[in-house]
Amino acid sequence: MTQTDFTKLVLPFKDKVYRLAKRLLVSREEAEDATQEILMKLWNNSQKIKEYRNIEAFAMTMTKNFCLDRLKSKQAQNLKIVHSNYEENNTSLEKQVEARDSVDWVSKIIEELPEQQKIILQLRDIEEYDFDEIAKVVDMNPTAIRVALSRARKTIREKLTKTHRYGIQ
Repeated sequence: MTQTDFTKLVLPFKDKVYRLAKRLLVSREEAEDATQEILMKLWNNSQKIKEYRNIEAFAMTMTKNFCLDRLKSKQAQNLKIVHSNYEENNTSLEKQVEARDSVDWVSKIIEELPEQQKIILQLRDIEEYDFDEIAKVVDMNPTAIRVALSRARKTIREKLTKTHRYGIQ
């Protein structure tokens, strides 16, 4: 496989790999390192890459496993879940502050979710994967994924409702 062929193959999902890594790791730099590591592993195995039916799902599984290993490592004790997939529009300062505050609250709530729910939430709601694709990445059946996703969303909804009803706690 030539470098051009490889680039054409991985370019469509490279940003998804980065976003999943960013969801699971603490910083942009960590996510960039993880993305580079995954792409290097794919390149090193580029001769076998055509054997996989869904290279994107394979890359996402690699990313998930790499990031979880990284989180478990001693050198990653200070890593945590972060999310900054939010763009400001030309709105009033008050609305920007409210929106940023809401995003921060959702991020904090997501940090408290079990790892599996974080990954499923990222893949479904952020990356917009269908349930069969998620099943390949997390090695679960689609019904279990729906249950986990429902629980994650319910937890987020309940905690946000509680926060907005009773004020910041």
